[in-house]
Amino acid sequence: MVRGISVNFLQIGAIVCLMAAFAFLAFVDETERPVGLKQVAVVEPATANSVGGGAIPRPPPGNDAACTTTTATASSMADELCHISCTTFNILAPIYKRLDKQNQSLRESDFRAFWLSRNQMILEWLLMERTSIICLQEFWTGNEELVHMYEDKLCDAGYFTFQLARTNNRGDGLLMAVHKDYFRILNYRELLFNDFGDRVAQLLHVQLTIPSSCSNRKNDTRQELLIVNTHLLFPHNSSLSIARLHQVYKILQYVETYQRENKLGGVPVVLSGDWNGSKRGRVYKFLRSQGFASSYDIAHKYTDSDDDAHRWVSHRNHRGNICGVDFIWLRNPNEPTKPLKTSWAEAAFGIIKCQLQKGSLNDSDAFAFLKADNPGDFITYSSFCEGLRQVHLIGLPYGLSYQETKDLWNQADIDGNGIIDYEEFKRIWNSSCRLAQRDEYGKELAEEVVGFKVKDAVLFPREVERGMWPENYSLSDHARLTVIFSPVRMQFRTEERVGL
Repeated sequence: MVRGISVNFLQIGAIVCLMAAFAFLAFVDETERPVGLKQVAVVEPATANSVGGGAIPRPPPGNDAACTTTTATASSMADELCHISCTTFNILAPIYKRLDKQNQSLRESDFRAFWLSRNQMILEWLLMERTSIICLQEFWTGNEELVHMYEDKLCDAGYFTFQLARTNNRGDGLLMAVHKDYFRILNYRELLFNDFGDRVAQLLHVQLTIPSSCSNRKNDTRQELLIVNTHLLFPHNSSLSIARLHQVYKILQYVETYQRENKLGGVPVVLSGDWNGSKRGRVYKFLRSQGFASSYDIAHKYTDSDDDAHRWVSHRNHRGNICGVDFIWLRNPNEPTKPLKTSWAEAAFGIIKCQLQKGSLNDSDAFAFLKADNPGDFITYSSFCEGLRQVHLIGLPYGLSYQETKDLWNQADIDGNGIIDYEEFKRIWNSSCRLAQRDEYGKELAEEVVGFKVKDAVLFPREVERGMWPENYSLSDHARLTVIFSPVRMQFRTEERVGL
């Protein structure tokens, strides 16, 4: 519903200028088509089933002809179906888009012509690229007109759609769409964090329907995929780092549990979304330690080094800062990982160390701070908890829980004697989210599975690939990231994935 507001003549003038700008951008968008991304023709759709996950939120109607477009030649279609593509895009919900720097309460959601025009252009881009998987964040779930526009257009183009609102009526949420020429739906799950930021995540379990000749695989080779879409909490201050890390921990716990319950150890996982953190952050390092790799960085041969940390950007935030926060993570079945609790503890200890260093404490100072007034040369559990409370990591709605604090203590108390001496503390101080090392397993491998190779990755507008933000870009405050994958055969055995 459009809310009425009173505006003065200056605001009316600004609105007229903005409408003219939208008209110009429509012309620019029409003439500047993205390059390097193939368009996929829609063919006769396959049926989709929901297995154990409830009803599919919005499947195409029973008359499949209503959601079918023109077919291409058999040869070009076969070539296209040998790849799958994934797009992630935070489309900036109109309830958050500010129209006037001097009047922060003036939002795009108050002007139907504005948000409708911008979202129509976003949809045009998405449908023109026709990627296999679409993951949107800040989708305006609170507006029925916008929701139906996206669902109807995507359905007509051959997609199954899934939307999920944030908890506590925040107004925005997530949308996933997968093309039925490429996937059969096996299951759909929703993860509600019920935390400080009311964040949520979607998990979709699909089976690939691309020809077996594409990956030169056997007909009985597993060809399934887990896809996650999420939008993490914005780091308004450093004390929220633990909350953001905890959101990722919950996602990985959920994925791990789902894989174990459904015996899916040999299935690739794609994590897509707005992670609200750069390559130098704890979330990035945590995910790397769990075998995930940034698809964009793989495609462009960028490393985890500081030199490559700012080569590209994908977001200009409300403070005017530009950074790379939008990722499509890939973990293939043969990637080594550490136990999830080990990675979580390393990441959490890293945040504890960071908070202590802000007080200009070195390792011996930090040890003295945590042992407090204890006369012995060791840290007790009570003084450990008090130290975490003083650096704002417990005792707050978004802080560590009692059980998480206890788990960290048990990880730190290596010999289990109920105290942490200086040698044990130094192991905490020097711990980091290191990558898991690939062990030598020998030649005997139990199972052949399908994984993915990154063929290409593109950010749009293209200026962001050079670390710059174009002033004339107004579709969103985020860039759109699209990655193209090709299926490949790989060997896998259960021992390669610790914990499954």
